[in-house]
Amino acid sequence: MSLINVTNLTFAYEGSFDNIFENVSFQIDTDWKLGFTGRNGRGKTTFLNLLLGKYEYSGTISAHVQFEYFPFPVANKENNTLDVISDIHPDYVHWELMRELSLLKVSEDALYRPFDTLSNGEQTKVLLATLFLKENSFLLIDEPTNHLDMHARKLVSDYLKMKSGFILVSHDRSFLDNCVDHILSINKTNIEIQRGNFSDWWENKQRQDNLELAENDKLRKDIKRLSDASKRTSNWSHEVEKTKNGTLNSGSKVDKGYVGHKAAKMMKRSKSIEQRQHSAAEEKSKLLKNIENQESLKISQLAYHKNQLAELDHVSIYYGEKKVCSDVSFSIQQGERIALSGKNGSGKSSIIKLICGEELEYTGTFRKGSQLKISYVSQDTSHLKGNLTDFARANGIDESLFKAILRKLDFSRVQFEKDISAYSGGQKKKVLIAKSLCEKVHLHIWDEPLNFIDVISRMQIEELLLEHAPTIVFVEHDSEFCKNIATKVIEL
Repeated sequence: MSLINVTNLTFAYEGSFDNIFENVSFQIDTDWKLGFTGRNGRGKTTFLNLLLGKYEYSGTISAHVQFEYFPFPVANKENNTLDVISDIHPDYVHWELMRELSLLKVSEDALYRPFDTLSNGEQTKVLLATLFLKENSFLLIDEPTNHLDMHARKLVSDYLKMKSGFILVSHDRSFLDNCVDHILSINKTNIEIQRGNFSDWWENKQRQDNLELAENDKLRKDIKRLSDASKRTSNWSHEVEKTKNGTLNSGSKVDKGYVGHKAAKMMKRSKSIEQRQHSAAEEKSKLLKNIENQESLKISQLAYHKNQLAELDHVSIYYGEKKVCSDVSFSIQQGERIALSGKNGSGKSSIIKLICGEELEYTGTFRKGSQLKISYVSQDTSHLKGNLTDFARANGIDESLFKAILRKLDFSRVQFEKDISAYSGGQKKKVLIAKSLCEKVHLHIWDEPLNFIDVISRMQIEELLLEHAPTIVFVEHDSEFCKNIATKVIEL
């Protein structure tokens, strides 16, 4: 066991006026299994890069361990997997590698195939196995779950549960709950660490937020009451002071000493109330700084003239000689939220492309309603570039509504000035989802919409789909999201 000490860490990217971190201090035990959470663009990957020494910063980071970052860059993906592993870790011991691959259910023959012929899940598992062969290292694991199907996520989560000494960036609640014992969270104004898994952290956060909201409400009322009392007392003091040079109704001379004493006493009381008011305002200013904006999202789907929007009857899809899915049958009725489930390579994306109107070779029967309007969110965000105004115009959506949705998904106004290509992976995904929510359609089809998207935004999207109950077909490997949202699951 050793400690990683972060003291007064301050960092901003060159040319930026905004600090990503400002005077941040905390300690990490190198035996912990840390889940790392925070909204998109808050600096999770940036912090990992600071630990790796990639940027200059002020403050200190002291540690007696080496840091290793996942995923490793693989320069020559056409090489055999064993050669890729040797390039990353030349000193590995073969039997130890086989032990790790066995735990991750990767067959030995994968080592003797070109790395680029492995599935995304197999590539992730091979690189994780290599990572955990590196002794005396503290591991920085950045979003290993993207593109892993549910079965692979459970396997990798169980694998990490047996390990220790890592920071894990993931937005999958079930995944985190299963394999971490501490949460490192980037909040709006600080970084903090709590013992427990994600659900423990979220419960504590909600409790703290509710206490702060109640305290804020109480102090707001106190400030108003004290402010009104201060004005009244001050007015009374001035009125009494005015009578010093006058006479009483009976014609007697006014006792100036008594009146002056009374006015001074009232003024003192007014100052005391002002002081209490100032203290309450100061106390109030310390609250609500880390409460996350979780405004409700909206979706306005067009009503279709028939209850059934589309139907697949014993559909099999082919790419040349290769059959990617076989004998698929289901219908899409209005109001249904259909999850397409299955291992990677089972044909989920192909089914989606067929429904969206892409020309594919298939057998069986596929019927789609005439003039059916569809909004599609793809897995791929690499094509996104340019500014948000031009993007909205090019896609024929209302710019004000589009930006309002992004604001609710935690975009700052500063982000609106940047080129979309400079956004984080999660922010790019939010651009596609916001676009989809702006489109006037009968059916939404989303292919892995939550990749890279932070947990709180996932919860907002869940609430949207539950409240407005649109017709949607989606592929998503976040088991919590699927469990909460799907009205029907089609297993491929």
